[in-house]
Amino acid sequence: MSLFDDLNRFLEERLDDFLRNNPHLEVYALLEQIKQQEKDTIKLIINLEAQERQLQQQIMTLAQDIQLWHGRVNKAKSVGENELAQEAADREASLLHQGNLLWGQMEGVKKQIIQARELLQEITTKKEQAQEKAATIARNPSQTTQEVDSSTNGWNQSNQYSDVLEKRFQQWETDQEIEEMKQNLGKKP
Repeated sequence: MSLFDDLNRFLEERLDDFLRNNPHLEVYALLEQIKQQEKDTIKLIINLEAQERQLQQQIMTLAQDIQLWHGRVNKAKSVGENELAQEAADREASLLHQGNLLWGQMEGVKKQIIQARELLQEITTKKEQAQEKAATIARNPSQTTQEVDSSTNGWNQSNQYSDVLEKRFQQWETDQEIEEMKQNLGKKP
């Protein structure tokens, strides 16, 4: 496990170094990270809203049960069944307590929804800023970005370009070797 941890740490450090040395690519990496946070936050909001609806449904069901037991308390009292009325009142009180707990949970979920929506708004703002910065870099690359781009031209190059480059280097290396051989032959008496 330690080997994987070391490898993972090494790769993360190399990526961090690469992004620091290539700030224009860092914007794109940041944009991808922000998009993922946006998706996660939207999923969270959807889940919280589903939880809220479920709690509301449970509260409505409890409210109907409370009404039923309240009616039973009154019925039992009206015919003089005080012991039965007391048990029904205890059941009604238990349901009210359960309803209060569910209501508290629902209020907590509502607060979480509000916080998640505020977070989503912040993420959306950050995403827009990152998109603007990425568009600015794409439209008007600065001198420093152009200089850095020369070191990362291969980032978006196709394999076809790489194959052509490979052939050019092979030819150049062959020419260099031939030139060295000629020089070495010329030096021998």
